[in-house]
Amino acid sequence: MQTADTPTPPTEAGQRSNRSALLIVFLVVFIDLLGFGIILPLLPRIAKAYLTHIIAATEPKTIGAVVGLLMSSFSLMQFLFAPAWGRLSDRIGRRPVLLVGLCGSVVFYALFGYAASVQPTDYDSALLAIALFFVARIGAGISGATISTAQAVIADSTPPDKRKHGMALIGAAFGIGFTFGPLIGFGCVWLSEEYSSIGLGSIGYTASGLSLVALLLGVRLLPETRVPGADSVVRRNLLDISGLRFALANPALGPVILIFFLASLGFGAFEVTLSIFLQDTFGFNERYSFLFFAYVGFVLMLTQGFLYRRLASRVSEVTFIGIGVFFMAIGVAMQGAISFVVAEGYYRSDSLQVYLFIALTAAVVGFAFLTPSAQALVSRRTPSDRQGEILGVNQSASALARILGPMFGLILYQAERTHILPYIAGAVLLVLMLPLLPWVRRTGTNE
Repeated sequence: MQTADTPTPPTEAGQRSNRSALLIVFLVVFIDLLGFGIILPLLPRIAKAYLTHIIAATEPKTIGAVVGLLMSSFSLMQFLFAPAWGRLSDRIGRRPVLLVGLCGSVVFYALFGYAASVQPTDYDSALLAIALFFVARIGAGISGATISTAQAVIADSTPPDKRKHGMALIGAAFGIGFTFGPLIGFGCVWLSEEYSSIGLGSIGYTASGLSLVALLLGVRLLPETRVPGADSVVRRNLLDISGLRFALANPALGPVILIFFLASLGFGAFEVTLSIFLQDTFGFNERYSFLFFAYVGFVLMLTQGFLYRRLASRVSEVTFIGIGVFFMAIGVAMQGAISFVVAEGYYRSDSLQVYLFIALTAAVVGFAFLTPSAQALVSRRTPSDRQGEILGVNQSASALARILGPMFGLILYQAERTHILPYIAGAVLLVLMLPLLPWVRRTGTNE
């Protein structure tokens, strides 16, 4: 007898449809993340440049808090909308939800481009640009909250024992997009410097154009993967919090979501402070920031696209999570040590560049091991008729972490001269994950 969460054996046509869905979701996530990768490396610096016309330069903590709020606004919308998008996809299907999200990306990345084109010549123009930046980031966050629906497509299209392979596919698309996005941003910055008529607005317009390509691909090629579920799904309201209660009260799901939250919190602080860290510690300008973000994406791509998928048949999700915590701790500790010794004048920054690459590689490899493992565990431990909803709750927890991470990361970074505090906090968060791992393993003994 089949239960609600036992997948029906796919037909040959169904297998072809599933392969098509996986390919198109990969392409859609890849192209959409190109736009994200173009904007992220420069957003803190662009916002900081505008804010100096509004807030006195003698108030660095206030500027840091506003930049953190701007960065966090994207994730706040994901926190609010990811479960609702997931629940809606359980009701009406994955395809329309993904297409609506891509439409929003086209519009709001274009708005970001317009905001970046406003010249901050005085208080009013700078205030207008900052307001438009907030609207653009809020809209892009609502649109980007459909990532949980993309994960639900993976869950629809893969059997439970291959789920972590599928989640790693999204991670690989993220990594490839995050590699080439900063490289395209690098080109936009170079063009704006060489040809003043182009300007930094080209960054947002390029991201909007790439999202349009993803939208057209989705319209043409993305099949519907949702199999109609139980009547209980249809009766649930979009704002129903039963999914949140179900996930957090479930001993097999709650600890995994907590680990995912803590890892995303630490990585969010790392991500948002990276460009400022590179500038303060190594003196790298915007072009170098793009190249380092491209390197982060390259490591993500290699780790999840090749290394993780090769090891996935032999290594359990919980073991991957433990390895990921270990590598992240090494990377965060090394980055904090580099910041401290350069600020105190013990070493010149150019003598530590090799250690910088080791630190970044360790932190990113750790996060790349942890993320698809946690997502796969959540999916495997969730009934098939609630995949979109519960994956949305998990994505919402990650979004909440990315709200808090940039805020406390930037505030702690500006709090004292050596900028070591966010890295100490990140190391503490990683240590807090370790006692949860035996609990996660015990609750999954029946898998």
